[in-house]
Amino acid sequence: MKEYFKGKVIIITGASSGIGLASAKYFATKGAKLVLAARSYDKLLEMAESLPSCCESLCVKTDVSKEEDCKNLIDRTVERFGKIDILINNAGLSMRALFKELDLSVIRCLMDTNFYGTVYCTKYALPYLLEAKGSVVGIISTAGFVGLPARTGYSASKFAIRGFLETLRMEHLYDDLHVMIFAPGFTASNIRNVALTADGTPQGMTPLDEEKAMSADKVAERLAFGLKHRKKQMLLTPLGKTTVWVRTFFPRIADVGEYRYFAKEKDSPMK
Repeated sequence: MKEYFKGKVIIITGASSGIGLASAKYFATKGAKLVLAARSYDKLLEMAESLPSCCESLCVKTDVSKEEDCKNLIDRTVERFGKIDILINNAGLSMRALFKELDLSVIRCLMDTNFYGTVYCTKYALPYLLEAKGSVVGIISTAGFVGLPARTGYSASKFAIRGFLETLRMEHLYDDLHVMIFAPGFTASNIRNVALTADGTPQGMTPLDEEKAMSADKVAERLAFGLKHRKKQMLLTPLGKTTVWVRTFFPRIADVGEYRYFAKEKDSPMK
């Protein structure tokens, strides 16, 4: 694994926390050259200082919902390192609210960050990825395969990313471009604390027992495995795999099961 990533230039969006942070730390130990992107520039700098001294890194303040920020991210990367081997589209937002109570600006915000952030970064990185015969990754979730109640905007944005990347893969079927759709399932992170509510404010708490979720470090290891073996799609957790299987063959049962599961959440809007 170390030899595979040694010297590779890897861009990670949403690198200041969660899966992005864990992935940056993992790839740093494998000799990769890292470009770390997030809105929280101070956190990026602090995190970069904690990486091994042998790891070359570049921090770029980036709001992926802004096309000009994404273009700047790619331009700065090529200016510094001259190439791009791997683009990991990890930056994302979540939400929890019933659609009937939801301000539409929340869905727009999630689409701008989750979907368009992936589109913008991929668009500007694509020429360099094709030249390197590299990899582009979209971090989605089970919500990119199965609609989850009280998460209309989140599910819609993750479905959109999956459709976009599947199409991109087919368009470059004979160009040696590796496109991977990566769905971790519930991962211990801050994403649920900052998930948006019906009026667009962060909910400030998590309805999940984070200790029972997969660790971000474990997700980073699986992500590296998928990249090394150029996997097309990875759905990590047994719960996620089961949910997708049941949805495919028994959609009514899936509807009832998902409703009951999310209705039991702490302070669920479905109650």
